Amino acid sequence: MPTIWCAISGHGYGHAAQVVPVLNALRSLVPDLRIILRTTVPTSYFQDRLIGQWEYQDIQQDVGCIQDGPLTVDVPATWAAYRQFHASWDKRLAVEVAAIQQSQPDLILSDTSYLAVAAGAKAELPTVAMASLTWDEILDPYRASGDPLQQELVTTIRQAYAQADLALRIEPGLSMPAFRRIQNIGPIASLFSSQRETIRARLGLTPQEHLVLVGFGGIPLHDLPWEQMSAISNFRFIVDGPVESPYSRIVSLRDLPFRFSTVLVSVDAVMTKPGYGTVVECVTSQIPLVYVRRYNFADEQPLVDYITRYGRGVELALDDFWSGTWQRTLEQALTLPIPVESPPSPTGADEAARLLAPLLA
Repeated sequence: MPTIWCAISGHGYGHAAQVVPVLNALRSLVPDLRIILRTTVPTSYFQDRLIGQWEYQDIQQDVGCIQDGPLTVDVPATWAAYRQFHASWDKRLAVEVAAIQQSQPDLILSDTSYLAVAAGAKAELPTVAMASLTWDEILDPYRASGDPLQQELVTTIRQAYAQADLALRIEPGLSMPAFRRIQNIGPIASLFSSQRETIRARLGLTPQEHLVLVGFGGIPLHDLPWEQMSAISNFRFIVDGPVESPYSRIVSLRDLPFRFSTVLVSVDAVMTKPGYGTVVECVTSQIPLVYVRRYNFADEQPLVDYITRYGRGVELALDDFWSGTWQRTLEQALTLPIPVESPPSPTGADEAARLLAPLLA
Protein backbone atom coordinates (compact mmCIF):
# COMPACT_ATOMS: atom_id res chain seq x y z
CA MET A 1 0.00 0.00 0.00
CA PRO A 2 1.53 3.39 -1.00
CA THR A 3 2.15 5.43 2.15
CA ILE A 4 2.71 9.15 2.61
CA TRP A 5 4.14 10.55 5.85
CA CYS A 6 2.72 14.05 6.21
CA ALA A 7 4.31 16.37 8.76
CA ILE A 8 2.27 19.52 9.39
CA SER A 9 3.17 22.58 11.41
CA GLY A 10 0.87 23.13 14.37
CA HIS A 11 1.19 26.92 14.17
CA GLY A 12 -2.46 27.76 13.53
CA TYR A 13 -4.46 25.93 10.87
CA GLY A 14 -2.99 27.49 7.74
CA HIS A 15 -0.50 24.70 7.04
CA ALA A 16 -3.13 22.00 7.48
CA ALA A 17 -5.44 24.00 5.20
CA GLN A 18 -2.81 23.76 2.47
CA VAL A 19 -2.12 20.06 2.98
CA VAL A 20 -5.67 18.68 3.13
CA PRO A 21 -6.70 19.64 -0.45
CA VAL A 22 -3.45 18.15 -1.75
CA LEU A 23 -4.03 14.87 0.07
CA ASN A 24 -7.61 14.72 -1.20
CA ALA A 25 -6.43 15.33 -4.77
CA LEU A 26 -3.66 12.78 -4.31
CA ARG A 27 -6.11 10.14 -3.11
CA SER A 28 -8.05 10.49 -6.35
CA LEU A 29 -4.84 9.56 -8.20
CA VAL A 30 -3.72 6.92 -5.69
CA PRO A 31 -6.97 5.41 -4.32
CA ASP A 32 -5.29 2.96 -1.93
CA LEU A 33 -3.13 5.68 -0.39
CA ARG A 34 -2.24 5.32 3.28
CA ILE A 35 -1.95 8.71 4.98
CA ILE A 36 -0.02 9.28 8.20
CA LEU A 37 -0.50 12.72 9.78
CA ARG A 38 2.31 13.79 12.08
CA THR A 39 1.17 17.03 13.71
CA THR A 40 -0.26 18.81 16.74
CA VAL A 41 -3.16 20.24 14.73
CA PRO A 42 -6.18 18.68 16.48
CA THR A 43 -7.89 15.72 14.85
CA SER A 44 -11.14 17.70 14.76
CA TYR A 45 -9.68 19.86 12.00
CA PHE A 46 -9.21 16.88 9.67
CA GLN A 47 -12.56 15.25 10.35
CA ASP A 48 -15.00 15.96 7.51
CA ARG A 49 -12.19 17.65 5.58
CA LEU A 50 -9.74 14.86 4.78
CA ILE A 51 -11.29 12.17 2.58
CA GLY A 52 -10.98 8.50 3.50
CA GLN A 53 -9.01 6.89 6.29
CA TRP A 54 -5.95 8.43 7.88
CA GLU A 55 -3.70 7.83 10.85
CA TYR A 56 -2.90 10.55 13.35
CA GLN A 57 0.23 10.95 15.46
CA ASP A 58 0.22 13.84 17.93
CA ILE A 59 3.91 14.85 17.81
CA GLN A 60 5.30 18.39 17.72
CA GLN A 61 6.92 19.13 14.37
CA ASP A 62 8.20 22.67 14.89
CA VAL A 63 7.77 25.78 17.00
CA GLY A 64 6.37 28.31 14.57
CA CYS A 65 5.92 31.48 16.61
CA ILE A 66 4.73 32.01 20.16
CA GLN A 67 1.85 34.43 19.96
CA ASP A 68 -0.28 36.46 22.32
CA GLY A 69 -3.38 36.05 20.21
CA PRO A 70 -3.37 36.09 16.40
CA LEU A 71 -2.08 39.66 16.08
CA THR A 72 0.97 39.72 18.37
CA VAL A 73 4.16 37.66 18.12
CA ASP A 74 5.97 37.32 21.45
CA VAL A 75 9.49 37.53 20.09
CA PRO A 76 11.43 36.74 23.33
CA ALA A 77 9.14 33.78 24.05
CA THR A 78 9.56 32.59 20.47
CA TRP A 79 13.36 32.54 20.73
CA ALA A 80 13.10 30.80 24.13
CA ALA A 81 10.88 28.11 22.60
CA TYR A 82 13.33 27.56 19.75
CA ARG A 83 16.23 27.23 22.18
CA GLN A 84 14.26 24.61 24.10
CA PHE A 85 13.23 22.78 20.94
CA HIS A 86 16.80 22.63 19.64
CA ALA A 87 18.34 21.72 22.98
CA SER A 88 17.11 18.17 22.28
CA TRP A 89 17.49 18.35 18.49
CA ASP A 90 19.53 15.17 18.10
CA LYS A 91 17.02 13.20 20.18
CA ARG A 92 14.05 14.67 18.30
CA LEU A 93 15.65 13.83 14.98
CA ALA A 94 16.39 10.26 16.09
CA VAL A 95 12.79 9.79 17.26
CA GLU A 96 11.42 11.00 13.93
CA VAL A 97 13.78 8.79 11.93
CA ALA A 98 12.89 5.73 14.02
CA ALA A 99 9.16 6.44 13.62
CA ILE A 100 9.55 6.87 9.87
CA GLN A 101 11.49 3.63 9.56
CA GLN A 102 8.85 1.78 11.56
CA SER A 103 6.01 3.06 9.34
CA GLN A 104 7.99 2.58 6.12
CA PRO A 105 6.40 5.36 4.06
CA ASP A 106 7.19 5.84 0.41
CA LEU A 107 7.26 9.62 0.63
CA ILE A 108 7.77 12.37 3.22
CA LEU A 109 5.68 15.53 2.72
CA SER A 110 6.32 18.47 5.04
CA ASP A 111 4.44 21.75 5.44
CA THR A 112 6.63 23.23 6.71
CA SER A 113 8.51 21.24 9.37
CA TYR A 114 12.27 21.33 8.92
CA LEU A 115 12.52 18.49 11.44
CA ALA A 116 10.57 16.23 9.08
CA VAL A 117 12.74 17.27 6.14
CA ALA A 118 15.92 16.42 8.04
CA ALA A 119 14.43 13.12 9.24
CA GLY A 120 13.26 12.12 5.78
CA ALA A 121 16.68 12.80 4.35
CA LYS A 122 18.37 10.85 7.13
CA ALA A 123 15.98 7.94 6.51
CA GLU A 124 16.99 8.16 2.83
CA LEU A 125 13.43 8.56 1.58
CA PRO A 126 12.05 10.94 -1.05
CA THR A 127 11.37 14.14 0.87
CA VAL A 128 9.25 17.02 -0.40
CA ALA A 129 8.57 20.30 1.36
CA MET A 130 5.41 22.18 0.44
CA ALA A 131 4.79 25.66 1.79
CA SER A 132 4.18 29.34 1.27
CA LEU A 133 6.73 30.20 3.98
CA THR A 134 9.66 28.71 5.86
CA TRP A 135 10.52 29.30 9.49
CA ASP A 136 14.00 30.66 8.79
CA GLU A 137 12.39 33.45 6.76
CA ILE A 138 9.89 34.16 9.53
CA LEU A 139 12.56 34.20 12.25
CA ASP A 140 15.20 36.18 10.40
CA PRO A 141 13.63 39.65 11.00
CA TYR A 142 13.42 38.89 14.74
CA ARG A 143 17.18 38.29 15.12
CA ALA A 144 19.01 40.61 17.48
CA SER A 145 22.25 41.91 15.99
CA GLY A 146 25.23 40.27 17.60
CA ASP A 147 23.32 37.29 19.01
CA PRO A 148 25.27 34.24 17.74
CA LEU A 149 22.77 31.70 19.12
CA GLN A 150 19.89 33.18 17.15
CA GLN A 151 22.00 33.14 13.99
CA GLU A 152 22.99 29.55 14.71
CA LEU A 153 19.34 28.52 15.09
CA VAL A 154 18.36 30.14 11.78
CA THR A 155 21.34 28.50 10.07
CA THR A 156 20.39 25.09 11.46
CA ILE A 157 16.85 25.49 10.13
CA ARG A 158 18.11 26.49 6.69
CA GLN A 159 20.49 23.55 6.58
CA ALA A 160 17.64 21.20 7.43
CA TYR A 161 15.41 22.62 4.69
CA ALA A 162 18.27 22.32 2.20
CA GLN A 163 18.09 18.53 2.52
CA ALA A 164 14.69 18.37 0.79
CA ASP A 165 14.69 16.72 -2.61
CA LEU A 166 12.07 19.18 -3.82
CA ALA A 167 10.12 22.15 -2.51
CA LEU A 168 6.68 23.03 -3.83
CA ARG A 169 6.33 26.78 -3.41
CA ILE A 170 2.65 27.67 -3.12
CA GLU A 171 1.53 30.97 -4.63
CA PRO A 172 1.43 33.55 -3.07
CA GLY A 173 4.45 32.82 -0.95
CA LEU A 174 7.91 33.80 0.16
CA SER A 175 10.99 33.10 -1.95
CA MET A 176 12.22 30.20 0.26
CA PRO A 177 15.92 30.37 -0.70
CA ALA A 178 16.88 27.60 1.72
CA PHE A 179 15.71 24.94 -0.74
CA ARG A 180 17.97 23.69 -3.50
CA ARG A 181 15.18 22.80 -5.95
CA ILE A 182 11.87 24.66 -6.11
CA GLN A 183 8.76 24.01 -8.21
CA ASN A 184 6.17 26.78 -8.16
CA ILE A 185 2.53 25.73 -7.96
CA GLY A 186 -0.70 27.69 -7.97
CA PRO A 187 -2.75 28.82 -4.99
CA ILE A 188 -4.42 26.24 -2.77
CA ALA A 189 -7.94 26.87 -1.52
CA SER A 190 -10.88 24.82 -0.27
CA LEU A 191 -13.90 26.39 -1.92
CA PHE A 192 -17.46 25.58 -0.87
CA SER A 193 -20.86 26.51 -2.25
CA SER A 194 -22.52 29.62 -0.90
CA GLN A 195 -25.33 29.19 1.60
CA ARG A 196 -25.98 32.90 1.71
CA GLU A 197 -29.78 32.91 1.76
CA THR A 198 -29.98 29.98 4.17
CA ILE A 199 -27.64 31.65 6.66
CA ARG A 200 -29.32 35.03 6.39
CA ALA A 201 -32.74 33.47 6.93
CA ARG A 202 -31.50 31.50 9.94
CA LEU A 203 -30.13 34.70 11.52
CA GLY A 204 -33.21 36.75 10.61
CA LEU A 205 -31.35 39.41 8.65
CA THR A 206 -33.25 42.16 6.90
CA PRO A 207 -32.34 43.04 3.28
CA GLN A 208 -30.62 46.21 4.53
CA GLU A 209 -28.26 44.37 6.90
CA HIS A 210 -24.76 43.26 5.93
CA LEU A 211 -23.24 40.06 7.34
CA VAL A 212 -19.55 39.98 8.31
CA LEU A 213 -17.44 36.97 9.30
CA VAL A 214 -14.81 37.83 11.92
CA GLY A 215 -12.18 35.09 11.77
CA PHE A 216 -8.48 35.30 12.59
CA GLY A 217 -7.36 31.72 11.96
CA GLY A 218 -6.38 28.87 14.23
CA ILE A 219 -4.81 31.01 16.97
CA PRO A 220 -7.75 32.17 19.11
CA LEU A 221 -8.72 35.81 19.47
CA HIS A 222 -9.87 36.04 23.07
CA ASP A 223 -11.31 39.53 23.08
CA LEU A 224 -13.22 41.81 20.75
CA PRO A 225 -14.86 45.24 21.16
CA TRP A 226 -18.24 43.62 21.70
CA GLU A 227 -20.25 46.69 22.70
CA GLN A 228 -18.93 48.74 19.79
CA MET A 229 -19.62 45.90 17.35
CA SER A 230 -23.19 45.55 18.54
CA ALA A 231 -23.74 49.28 18.00
CA ILE A 232 -22.66 49.31 14.32
CA SER A 233 -25.81 49.98 12.35
CA ASN A 234 -26.84 47.70 9.50
CA PHE A 235 -24.12 45.13 10.26
CA ARG A 236 -24.35 41.71 11.85
CA PHE A 237 -21.36 39.55 12.81
CA ILE A 238 -20.45 35.87 12.89
CA VAL A 239 -17.41 35.36 15.10
CA ASP A 240 -15.13 32.35 14.65
CA GLY A 241 -14.72 31.78 18.38
CA PRO A 242 -16.65 32.24 21.60
CA VAL A 243 -18.91 35.23 22.15
CA GLU A 244 -18.55 36.43 25.72
CA SER A 245 -22.26 37.17 26.32
CA PRO A 246 -25.50 37.32 24.32
CA TYR A 247 -25.64 40.08 21.71
CA SER A 248 -28.48 40.41 19.26
CA ARG A 249 -26.14 41.39 16.41
CA ILE A 250 -23.31 38.92 17.10
CA VAL A 251 -23.35 35.12 16.92
CA SER A 252 -20.63 32.52 17.34
CA LEU A 253 -19.81 30.27 14.40
CA ARG A 254 -19.89 27.42 16.92
CA ASP A 255 -23.65 27.91 17.24
CA LEU A 256 -24.27 27.50 13.51
CA PRO A 257 -24.36 24.22 11.55
CA PHE A 258 -21.91 25.51 8.95
CA ARG A 259 -18.17 25.23 8.60
CA PHE A 260 -15.90 28.24 8.34
CA SER A 261 -15.29 27.95 4.59
CA THR A 262 -19.02 27.76 3.85
CA VAL A 263 -19.73 30.87 5.89
CA LEU A 264 -16.77 32.67 4.29
CA VAL A 265 -18.29 32.45 0.80
CA SER A 266 -21.78 33.31 2.11
CA VAL A 267 -21.14 36.62 3.87
CA ASP A 268 -20.84 40.17 2.59
CA ALA A 269 -17.34 40.71 4.00
CA VAL A 270 -14.64 39.03 6.09
CA MET A 271 -12.56 40.65 8.80
CA THR A 272 -9.25 38.89 9.40
CA LYS A 273 -5.47 39.15 9.53
CA PRO A 274 -3.53 38.47 6.31
CA GLY A 275 -3.28 34.69 6.64
CA TYR A 276 -2.87 32.33 3.70
CA GLY A 277 -6.09 30.29 3.71
CA THR A 278 -8.58 33.08 4.39
CA VAL A 279 -6.91 35.49 1.98
CA VAL A 280 -6.78 33.06 -0.94
CA GLU A 281 -10.34 31.85 -0.39
CA CYS A 282 -11.69 35.41 -0.18
CA VAL A 283 -9.75 36.62 -3.22
CA THR A 284 -10.76 33.58 -5.28
CA SER A 285 -14.44 34.07 -4.33
CA GLN A 286 -14.22 37.89 -4.60
CA ILE A 287 -15.42 38.34 -1.02
CA PRO A 288 -14.44 41.80 0.36
CA LEU A 289 -11.73 41.71 3.00
CA VAL A 290 -11.06 44.01 5.92
CA TYR A 291 -7.63 43.05 7.21
CA VAL A 292 -5.63 43.97 10.29
CA ARG A 293 -1.87 43.85 9.71
CA ARG A 294 0.83 42.74 12.15
CA TYR A 295 3.74 44.30 10.21
CA ASN A 296 6.30 41.87 11.68
CA PHE A 297 5.34 38.56 10.07
CA ALA A 298 7.36 37.97 6.92
CA ASP A 299 4.68 36.30 4.78
CA GLU A 300 2.20 39.12 5.37
CA GLN A 301 3.42 41.40 2.58
CA PRO A 302 3.04 38.86 -0.26
CA LEU A 303 -0.53 38.24 0.91
CA VAL A 304 -1.33 41.95 1.07
CA ASP A 305 0.15 42.34 -2.43
CA TYR A 306 -2.07 39.47 -3.57
CA ILE A 307 -5.15 41.18 -2.14
CA THR A 308 -4.19 44.49 -3.73
CA ARG A 309 -3.68 42.95 -7.15
CA TYR A 310 -6.55 40.47 -7.34
CA GLY A 311 -8.93 41.08 -4.46
CA ARG A 312 -11.19 43.58 -2.76
CA GLY A 313 -9.42 44.54 0.46
CA VAL A 314 -9.13 47.45 2.88
CA GLU A 315 -6.73 47.71 5.81
CA LEU A 316 -8.14 48.49 9.25
CA ALA A 317 -5.60 50.07 11.59
CA LEU A 318 -4.83 48.07 14.70
CA ASP A 319 -5.98 50.85 17.05
CA ASP A 320 -9.26 51.13 15.15
CA PHE A 321 -9.70 47.38 15.36
CA TRP A 322 -9.37 47.27 19.14
CA SER A 323 -11.53 50.37 19.62
CA GLY A 324 -14.30 48.98 17.42
CA THR A 325 -14.06 51.84 14.92
CA TRP A 326 -15.08 49.56 12.09
CA GLN A 327 -18.10 50.98 10.29
CA ARG A 328 -16.43 53.31 7.80
CA THR A 329 -13.87 50.68 6.75
CA LEU A 330 -16.52 47.98 6.42
CA GLU A 331 -18.65 50.24 4.26
CA GLN A 332 -15.62 51.09 2.13
CA ALA A 333 -14.87 47.40 1.58
CA LEU A 334 -18.40 46.75 0.39
CA THR A 335 -18.13 49.43 -2.31
CA LEU A 336 -14.87 48.19 -3.81
CA PRO A 337 -15.14 47.16 -7.47
CA ILE A 338 -14.20 43.77 -8.82
CA PRO A 339 -10.53 43.99 -9.95
CA VAL A 340 -9.83 44.08 -13.66
CA GLU A 341 -7.25 41.29 -13.33
CA SER A 342 -8.79 37.95 -12.39
CA PRO A 343 -7.08 35.98 -9.61
CA PRO A 344 -5.16 32.83 -10.49
CA SER A 345 -7.25 29.69 -10.35
CA PRO A 346 -6.60 27.63 -7.21
CA THR A 347 -4.85 24.83 -9.09
CA GLY A 348 -2.13 24.19 -6.52
CA ALA A 349 -3.65 21.08 -4.95
CA ASP A 350 -4.03 19.29 -8.29
CA GLU A 351 -0.57 20.39 -9.43
CA ALA A 352 1.00 19.12 -6.21
CA ALA A 353 -0.87 15.82 -6.42
CA ARG A 354 0.34 15.21 -9.96
CA LEU A 355 3.93 15.88 -8.89
CA LEU A 356 3.70 13.68 -5.79
CA ALA A 357 1.85 10.70 -7.27
CA PRO A 358 4.85 9.31 -9.25
CA LEU A 359 6.91 9.34 -6.04
CA LEU A 360 4.42 6.92 -4.49
CA ALA A 361 4.57 4.43 -7.32
